[in-house]
Amino acid sequence: MIILFSMERSQQYMQLLCHADISMSSDDGSNDNDKTSINVTIMAERPKVKRPPLYKVIMLNDDFTPMEFVVHVLQSYFRKSEEEATQIMLHVHQRGVGVCGVYTYEVAETKASQVMDLARKNQHPLQLQLEKE
Repeated sequence: MIILFSMERSQQYMQLLCHADISMSSDDGSNDNDKTSINVTIMAERPKVKRPPLYKVIMLNDDFTPMEFVVHVLQSYFRKSEEEATQIMLHVHQRGVGVCGVYTYEVAETKASQVMDLARKNQHPLQLQLEKE
């Protein structure tokens, strides 16, 4: 935004107000103070935006959900490669829990809900939890 002023002695005031370097220039090239304008570029500071908290989607082990189904879910809903999905599935199987992904709350909640709905439709007791990172 460019603001034009035609005031005498406003250079110092505008420098203090805008925290900007202000140079005096004349519109017609003359040194007449009545026609002197000040070109000021005001740069608004960007507001500091706080990053939203992240949540881990954690899969719990059970003895009934097939490993192939777990790999399919990890690939389809959490965008894991077949190798990554298999590693996570084995981790869940061996240690009882595993992290599927880390997302903002809304995304994590949606993914967990979609996966659990799919598991119920396929009659699997698969459980997912959210945990703040």
